[in-house]
Amino acid sequence: MRKTFYWTYWGSALGAIWLMCLGTLLAGAVSAGGSFDTIAAIKAVGNGIFPGFGAIVLIFASLGLISVTALNMYGGSLTLISAIDSIRKVRPTLSVRIVTITFTAVLSLLGALAASENFLANFENFLLLVLYLFIPWTAVNLVDYFVVRRGHYAIAEIFNPRGLYGRWGWRGIVSYLVGFAAMVPFFSTGLYTGPVAKALGGADLSLFIGLPVAGGLYWLLARSIDVEGETRIAMAEAAELEEEARRHEAIAPHGSEAPRRDPGASTP
Repeated sequence: MRKTFYWTYWGSALGAIWLMCLGTLLAGAVSAGGSFDTIAAIKAVGNGIFPGFGAIVLIFASLGLISVTALNMYGGSLTLISAIDSIRKVRPTLSVRIVTITFTAVLSLLGALAASENFLANFENFLLLVLYLFIPWTAVNLVDYFVVRRGHYAIAEIFNPRGLYGRWGWRGIVSYLVGFAAMVPFFSTGLYTGPVAKALGGADLSLFIGLPVAGGLYWLLARSIDVEGETRIAMAEAAELEEEARRHEAIAPHGSEAPRRDPGASTP
């Protein structure tokens, strides 16, 4: 598990860090103290290697941007399908995915056009909003995993709306909403600044409010959960999965089951 984490983490981190360093070098080499034009900077540096190379770099960069945008649209459509499926069962057929991708693309296009006049400020506000939404969610998940259930989950039950965990986790939802509401007076964005943030001269302390409020409330509500009973079910399910894995390992390469030794048989 540790190796999986570190290989995934460093693969993601290094993939972003070297581009951030490259962006810093480009900004330092091209910017003259005024506004920084990313496209012009990339083209100028490319042409500095040899004439015309800047246009080639921009073409390949646009191809990469198209592929990333396509993945974002597809990921957004899957998220939309999952959200609808939480309320009403949805089969993710080809037609359903096409409709949700189209809807996601149109919604993204309208948002991009509306934000284009002052993109950086609007994008910053959007990132802050996403951060605000994630703060109580993170608190609930961390407390549930490390404090309440200590990593013991019955995976199959998560996909069963009438199972152990139910369709909706009311404790988590209540903790999330209360934690988010407690953060509102501390918000400080270009769209809205809470009264406490105004009194502090624009300082945003919402992170230090949302985390303890949502996490602490969830810990209190979760005291009524039969954690020991859930753990027994989770461990029994894990043992069953391990046994199933052993049965698969016992299958020979050509699909026939490998011969099993009788424990009572003598060694030839």
